[in-house]
Amino acid sequence: MPKPAMHAPEDKRAMDARLARVEGQVRAVRRMISEDEDCAHIAQQLAAARKALDRAFHEMLSCMVRQELEAAGKAHRGRAAEIAELLARFG
Repeated sequence: MPKPAMHAPEDKRAMDARLARVEGQVRAVRRMISEDEDCAHIAQQLAAARKALDRAFHEMLSCMVRQELEAAGKAHRGRAAEIAELLARFG
């Protein structure tokens, strides 16, 4: 059985862009700490980075569900597609 992977080029680009934003946020937090910025501002940026990383994680889970759909029978596809969409949008 082949390992699930993110094959669609547009999905890869979107995930790469999302992770690049997270990377930039983390660099900004490190800079803020080194420049002794206000803890509340640093915490706010950490929360934003965490949310962005959570979003990437949920998108990856959605990708896994979509890949399972490709292997599943048609009877399960409709409901699983709804679940995958909910994970991607609200996870």
